[in-house]
Amino acid sequence: MKLKPMLFHDRRDAGIHLAKALAHLAPSHPLIVALPRGGVPVAFEVARALEADLDLLFVRKLGGPGYEELGIGAVADGADPQLVLNEEVVRQLGPTPEYIRAEMRRQLAEIDRRRHVYLGDRVPIPVAGRTVIVVDDGIATGGTIKAALKGMSKAHPARLILAVPVAPAEVIAALREECDEVICLYEPYPFYAVGAHYVLFDQTSDEEVVRLLETAYRERSGQSA
Repeated sequence: MKLKPMLFHDRRDAGIHLAKALAHLAPSHPLIVALPRGGVPVAFEVARALEADLDLLFVRKLGGPGYEELGIGAVADGADPQLVLNEEVVRQLGPTPEYIRAEMRRQLAEIDRRRHVYLGDRVPIPVAGRTVIVVDDGIATGGTIKAALKGMSKAHPARLILAVPVAPAEVIAALREECDEVICLYEPYPFYAVGAHYVLFDQTSDEEVVRLLETAYRERSGQSA
């Protein structure tokens, strides 16, 4: 069956659509966790619609030796950082264990830097025992989000849910093993790129991330007061 093409205006529009598909989870008071930077505008609208807390989950791609744009894997932040390797690329490039460890340390240092830029001294919101919804603006290969889900599962959420506007069907099928539920609005075939399903898909700036997080924090604080 041919799917009707789905086109989002921008990331916040995608978040509004995604929030409707997640509305049934609002009574569980979920924690919405965004992958920066592109996942933040999507997650912001989800958190606002569900009157939920918003936080970040940092994941960084590990570049290959001599081919930084070719990811050999990804590392997710947390008390126990999770490394997920792309075995096929690792076989092709043959990085040494020492290289992988050094690249992992480098990316974790960059995660620390970005956390301070985006959140300042704000501590991460506790995950244990909560319904956690991991949100991004879309998925292409799934390597980064797989590391994110593995990292988040180590924090012992009550339920772990992945929610994205668009992704390939075969990637979504593989990711179902990593969490309790996957919600994806559109699984096009053939799949070309995440940005092909947005009218506007400019790079999300650090300034927008900070502004949206501060707005979400202020709105939640006002509701809690």
